[in-house]
Amino acid sequence: MTFEPLNDYVLIEPLESDEKTAGGIFLPDAARERPTEGLIVAVGPGRPLDDGSRGPMPAAEGDTVVYNLYAGTDVTLDGTDYKVLHASEILARMEAQ
Repeated sequence: MTFEPLNDYVLIEPLESDEKTAGGIFLPDAARERPTEGLIVAVGPGRPLDDGSRGPMPAAEGDTVVYNLYAGTDVTLDGTDYKVLHASEILARMEAQ
């Protein structure tokens, strides 16, 4: 199935939270924190501007980002869980060093 976000929306695959604590205690699903980091899978073309052009997107496909805890809409595509977020709900991009 193909999924193409419209305007300034992005499709994010959430990164899973840790299954155990730093002390080695395994956490059940209900006790885990909701993920707030994810990998951008698809981006829309940008917000339409008054002059007919499109505004720039703050992130691109393949970027790892941080987003608000309860942001976006949960969707399942081909058995995989994703989030659809408005670009303004992205708080930061993360880069590996």
